[in-house]
Amino acid sequence: MKKGGKRADAGRLVWALCCGSAMLAHPALAQDNGAATGEATSGALSDNPEILVTGTLIRGWTQKDVAPVDVITATDLARQGSPTMVDLLRQLPNSNGTLAESAQFDSRSQFNEGTASVNLRSLGPQRTLVLLNGKRMVSSASGNVPVVDINMIPAAALERVEILKDGAATTYGSDAIAGVVNFVTRTDQDGFLASGDYRYIDGSDGDGSAALSWGGSMGDARLFLSAGYQHRSELRVTDRDFAMLPYDRNPQGGWSGGGAPGNFDFNGSAGGLSFTADEGCEALGGFRSRAGSSADLCNTDYLSYSNLIEPEDRYQFLADLSLPLSDRVDLRLTGLYGHTDTVLTTTPSYLPTISPSENAAYGGSGLFVIPSYAPALIDYCARYGEAAGCSLGADNRPDRAALAYPVRFRSLLASGNPLYDNDQGAAVLDRNSDFYHISGELRADLSDSLQLTTSLTFSEYDRYFQGGDSFVDPLQNALAGFGGAGCAYATPQSRAGLSEAELAARAGRDGCLFLNPFSSGMVGNSITGEANPHFAGTDNPLGLDLTPGAGLINDASVIESFFTVIERGANTRQWVGDAVLSGSTGITLPGGDVQFALGGQYRKNRYARTYGATNNLDAYPCPGSVLVADATCDTEVGPIGFLGSNRNVAVSSDVLAVFGELQLPLTSHIRAQISARYEDYGASVGSTFDPQARVSIGLTDWLTLRGGVGSTFRGPPSEATGADLVVMNFIGGAFRPVDQRANPALKPESATTYNAGFTVAKGPLHASLDYWRYDFEGAIEGEPVNGIVSALFGASGTENCGNPAYAGLEARFTFSGGVCGASNVQRFTTYNINAADVMTSGVDFQASLEQGLGDVLLQGGVSGSYVIDYKVGDVVVEGITVQPAFDAAGSLNYQTTAYPLPHWKGQLFAQALWGRQSLRFQLNYIGPYTDRRGDAVFGPDNAVLAGEAVTAGKRIGSFATLDMSYRITLPSRTSLSLTLANIFDEDPPFARLDQNYDPLTANALGFTAKIGVTQAF
Repeated sequence: MKKGGKRADAGRLVWALCCGSAMLAHPALAQDNGAATGEATSGALSDNPEILVTGTLIRGWTQKDVAPVDVITATDLARQGSPTMVDLLRQLPNSNGTLAESAQFDSRSQFNEGTASVNLRSLGPQRTLVLLNGKRMVSSASGNVPVVDINMIPAAALERVEILKDGAATTYGSDAIAGVVNFVTRTDQDGFLASGDYRYIDGSDGDGSAALSWGGSMGDARLFLSAGYQHRSELRVTDRDFAMLPYDRNPQGGWSGGGAPGNFDFNGSAGGLSFTADEGCEALGGFRSRAGSSADLCNTDYLSYSNLIEPEDRYQFLADLSLPLSDRVDLRLTGLYGHTDTVLTTTPSYLPTISPSENAAYGGSGLFVIPSYAPALIDYCARYGEAAGCSLGADNRPDRAALAYPVRFRSLLASGNPLYDNDQGAAVLDRNSDFYHISGELRADLSDSLQLTTSLTFSEYDRYFQGGDSFVDPLQNALAGFGGAGCAYATPQSRAGLSEAELAARAGRDGCLFLNPFSSGMVGNSITGEANPHFAGTDNPLGLDLTPGAGLINDASVIESFFTVIERGANTRQWVGDAVLSGSTGITLPGGDVQFALGGQYRKNRYARTYGATNNLDAYPCPGSVLVADATCDTEVGPIGFLGSNRNVAVSSDVLAVFGELQLPLTSHIRAQISARYEDYGASVGSTFDPQARVSIGLTDWLTLRGGVGSTFRGPPSEATGADLVVMNFIGGAFRPVDQRANPALKPESATTYNAGFTVAKGPLHASLDYWRYDFEGAIEGEPVNGIVSALFGASGTENCGNPAYAGLEARFTFSGGVCGASNVQRFTTYNINAADVMTSGVDFQASLEQGLGDVLLQGGVSGSYVIDYKVGDVVVEGITVQPAFDAAGSLNYQTTAYPLPHWKGQLFAQALWGRQSLRFQLNYIGPYTDRRGDAVFGPDNAVLAGEAVTAGKRIGSFATLDMSYRITLPSRTSLSLTLANIFDEDPPFARLDQNYDPLTANALGFTAKIGVTQAF
C-alpha cells in the first residue's frame, strides 16, 4: 500500500529502470528532424507547421495571429516524455473537468470507463469539437454526457495537435462552442519506426505501450500505416492511503447507509421509524451512527471494492493514402479502427431500490420481509435479544418478521461476492468499445485561384457494457427460504393455498434455499481479511443447521439465483458530407486579394441503445416477470433492483448547413475574417444562423493585436431528445438510480463569444495574452440532482414533503413505503432541459524564451489560464428554483450543472537541448478551489454524531507536481528516454467526494518512472 504517497518499492523501481529498457518503449510522437535525431534546433520549440484548425476553410490562409490557436508538435511531446493522451489532456491549461480515469461515482463519468475526453473552458466535453485530420469524430454517447473518446486516437502516429480556443461553429458547425481540437497524423514518414514504453507505478503492475509504423511512396501515391497498443494496469483504491478514509473523517468517502451489514426494522412497523443497525456492524468494519436513536444506521464501505485505475487494453490501426489522380486532382483516404477492453470493478452487489411484488413470497408490501420462521432471524434474535429490538418467544421464534426497506440493505457487501473469482469479492463487469472512422477527401484545383474540396466521412462508436444487479422478486424469495435455481416453491402458483405454517414447513426444502441477510451469514471482511467473530459457522447459540443454504450460512447457488449480469449496448454513427469552393474573389484590397470559401454540409446522426433480455422492459416489464411470465404492474419498472430496465431505442437526426467565409487583407498590417453559417435541424427543432468576425492588427513587426466576436451553437443530440438513461447519484446516504428522460422539446443552445489579445514575437521571446468570454443561452443539461434533492428535503430530510408548492418535485420521486423523505428515496426522474444561462470569462497567457549557451540551447516558458468567473443563472424545475444562481469559478460544483473549476491552471518549464540530447523540467500547477456545499453538508443520515458536522475539505488545496524528462538519440537512429513524473510523490488534495479526492481534476498515480526506446529503420 502506498503510505501517505511518499514511499515507493525500491526493488520494483530498480527493475523498471534497469531491465525495462529491454522492452519496446516510448511512443514515437515525432518523426521530424528534432524528434527523430534528438538534435538541438534553433527557433521556437515547435516547428510551426501549416495550421489546419484555425476557424478557416480557405486553403493556404494562415491564421496564426488572427485566432487563439495552440500547436503542440510531436517534437514538443517527445521532449515532454511522450505523455499519454490522458496525461496530455489533464495538463492543458484551458481544459478542466476531464473525464479520463475511473470516476464511477460521478454521474458524468458513469459507463465511460476506458474513455478520455477534452473539456475546453469547462463547458463540458460535448461542447469541444474533436477532429482527426480535420474530420469530425463521433461521440460515444455511452453515458450521461456525450464524449469523443480521445483514447482511440493513435498517439504514436501523431504529427501535431492543434487547439483553437474560441467558438468555431460558423466554420465547423454544431459542437464547436468551446473550441476545436484537431489531431493531425503524420504523412511524411519514410521507412519503419518501432517504439514502446514501460511506466512504473507504485501499487500497480505498471503501464506500457508499443507501436509500429511505416511510411513511404508507392509510385505517385503516398502511404502511411500505423499500429499501436497500450496497456494500463489496475490500481486499487486500497493501494492509496489517501483514497480510503474512516467514516468519521469523510462520511461521503465511500460509505453507504444501505449495505451489508444492513439496517432492519425488527418491530414490524412501517414508515421507517424504527431502523436498527445490524448489531454485527462494527465487527465487520462498518460505522454505526447515532446508536440508540431513530436513525441508528450501519454505514458500510463500498469504495474499497473499486479501482482508481481500471485495467485497460487498447489498440488502434491507422491507414492513410494520398493519391494524385491528375495534375490538379488529389485523393486522400483515411481509415482508423480502435478497440478498448476494460472493466468496471465495483461493489459486490447494489442496493435494491424497488420493492418485491406480490409474486414473491411475502412480497407486495413495499418492503422486503424476513419471515419469523427464517433461521437467520431466529439466530439473530438469540444472539442480540433486546439490544437488537427483537427477542425469542417460548418456541424459540421471534414474535414478528423483520422488515427491510429497499434502500437500507443489500444482499452482499462486506463479505464480498462469491460469484467472482478475485481476492476482494468485488463484482468485475466487462466494458469494451469499437471505433471506426473512414474518410475520403477529393481536392481539385479548378484554376490557379479556385479550389473545390469534397469529402465524405463515416464514424461509428460501438459500446458494450455489463452491470451486476439483483432480481428483486427472487431476492425476496431467498429471504423467505424459496431461493435457488431448483426451488419447487419459487412461483406464486406453487405456493397457492398454503398457509403460513405450511410455507414455513416447506421453506428451505425441496431444492429451496435461504439467504441470510444478517452479519451472522458473513465470514469476514473480504477487504481487510478480518474474520467475523459472530459468523454462524463459529458461533451458533441455538445449534441451528449449518448446512449451506439452510438459513445461516449462505451458499453461492442461492446468490446465483437472484444475482444477475445485465447487458447493454450503445451505438452512435455519423455520416458527414462536405463540399467547399474556395479561392480568390478577384477583388484586391491594399493588403492583397480577397479570399472566399462557400460550402454546404450534410450530417446524419444516429443513436441506438439496446438491452439484454433481463433488463429489457419488452421481455420483463415487471418485478414479478422473472417468476410469472404474464405478471402485471401499475408502473413498468422491470425486475432489476438498482440499474433499472428500459426498452431498445434508435433515434436519428438530419442536419443541413450552408456557410461562407471571407478573408479580407485590409492593409498589409490589418487582416479581417468574416464568416457565417446556417444550420437546419428540421421542423421539430428549428434552425440557427450564426455570424463571426475576427481581426488582427500588426502594430509593429513584433506586436500584433487580435480580437473577434461571434455567435456559436450546438444542436440537441439525438440521445437527449429520444432516449432515456439511468445514472446513479448520491441521495440520502447512498447511491440511488436516477432516470434521465428524453426531452423532444429541446432546442439548440447558443453562445456569443468574445476574444481579444495580443501576440509578441521579438527575437527569442514569443508570448501571447488573450481575454475570452462566452455568453451562453439555453445550455442543454440534465436537471441538477443535488439541487432538486436539497430543495425538496432540505437539511431535515423531509422539509418540504407534503408542501403543495413542491408537489411537482415530490412526484418525481418513488419512496420506500410511500413515505416522503431523503432516506426513503428509491428512484428519481429528471429530464434534459435547456437550462440556465451561463457567462464565463478568463485570460490565457503563454510566453517562451530561448538563449544559446555554447553548444547548448536553453529554453524556458510558462503557459496558463485564469478563469475570472463562471456565472450560472437560476435553474427552475416544476416551478421551484432548485439551483439558485452561483459563480462556479474556483469551486468544486458538486452535482451542479458545472464541472470542478479552479481559478488557476498552468505549467512552467525549462529545458536544454544539446547535440542529440534534451533535458526538460516541468512544473504543473492546479490552483486551490472550494467545496461550497457549506459546513454541515451531509444531512441527517451521514452525520458523524448527532449535531456534529464534518468541515474538512471545504477548501481543496492546490496540486503542484514536478516532472523531468531526458532523451538521447544514438547514431544508430535509436532514441532512449527516461521520464520521472511527480518527482516528489505528491498526493492529490483531499475533497469530500467518494474517492476522497477530485478525479476530474487531479490524479492518484503519485510518482511514476517511464523508460522508452524508439528505433527507426
